[in-house]
Amino acid sequence: MAAVVAVLLAGGTLIPGSPNGPAQVGVVGYLLLVGGAAALVARRAAPVTALVVSAACMLAYALRVQPEIAPAFPVMVTVYSAAPAAGGWWAASVSAAYLGGVLLADLSDLGTRTPREVVERVGLLVGWFVAANVAGVVSRQRRAYLRQAEQRAVEAERTREEVARRRAGEERLRIARELHDSLTHSISIIKVQAGVAVHLARKRGEDVPAALLAIQDASADAMRELRATLEVLREPGPDDAPGIARADRIGELVERARSAGVPATLAVTGTPRALPPEVDLAAYRIVQEALTNVARHAGNASASVHVRYLADTLVVRVEDDGRGLPGGTPRHGVTPRQGAGVASETATVVRPEAVRAGVGLTGMRERVSALGGRLQTGPGPDGGFTIQAELPVPVGEGAA
Repeated sequence: MAAVVAVLLAGGTLIPGSPNGPAQVGVVGYLLLVGGAAALVARRAAPVTALVVSAACMLAYALRVQPEIAPAFPVMVTVYSAAPAAGGWWAASVSAAYLGGVLLADLSDLGTRTPREVVERVGLLVGWFVAANVAGVVSRQRRAYLRQAEQRAVEAERTREEVARRRAGEERLRIARELHDSLTHSISIIKVQAGVAVHLARKRGEDVPAALLAIQDASADAMRELRATLEVLREPGPDDAPGIARADRIGELVERARSAGVPATLAVTGTPRALPPEVDLAAYRIVQEALTNVARHAGNASASVHVRYLADTLVVRVEDDGRGLPGGTPRHGVTPRQGAGVASETATVVRPEAVRAGVGLTGMRERVSALGGRLQTGPGPDGGFTIQAELPVPVGEGAA
């Protein structure tokens, strides 16, 4: 655009009959025309600087030659670009200064122009400059409105997601209640009846039918699996309320583990800050479940918790030195495998002593996956077990 304006302004002086020909303009005049037009290059990156340079060059040009309207065009373009800056003060001030200089130049040339011509010319320029200022302000307001509309759209999308999550949670609770009220009762009766039948048969010295033993074992397995399913669907406890389960309260979990007889330590690196509620809750629950597993399954083990705050990630790592076997053999009935989107996940082998640990690891994986993070679990090289969760934190977003 700057090159086109410069060519048009310089070319206008070469038209036969132009009031300002090459002789009147001179080398300095052409340099001023090119400089005023070249300022348009910076009108987006530095609108105020472009405005001042363009107005200075064009005003100096207007004072050297006979007054005309064309040189005002670059100034009006930069006025439009600079109007949104500093509340429009720079655009209005430079416009007034330029128009004042043009008026003085016209008044000094009254010998060749009538007062009416001067008034008409200056009035036309005033109208154009007012229009450029108004257009710039309107453009600024329109951009602000569009930004607000985008923010409202983002907020509406977030609200829809929250509503969807709440409805999904309500549906999970409904399913859990239905399973508990129907299947749990029926399977419990089957298990009790089978157990009584086995007991009576043994008491009478009779051989227990293999089918009866199979019913007893199958009902016990069904009860364990159903309890594990209900645990996944269970109603959140009171600690799930906003502001209760937070990453900055992990220290309380460590203290609770110590009171339960587990030697536990906590290390926090980085700068603690407010986190989105879902990240707060996930970090708290992962540490809670990991410490619970250490207390239940790791024997006389000590645990260490490390919370690291990065620019866009919260890393939570829990290690223990309990019953994990060296050489990569997992404990608690879990075996490592590779899964989509997770660097190292765990597959649960359902055994009576491993049910709760397996469900806990599955719950961790679900929490991390829902946030788009990464979960790594597995035995340490010298024994023990390690759980590390990397939870993404949107930059600039804190707790709601």
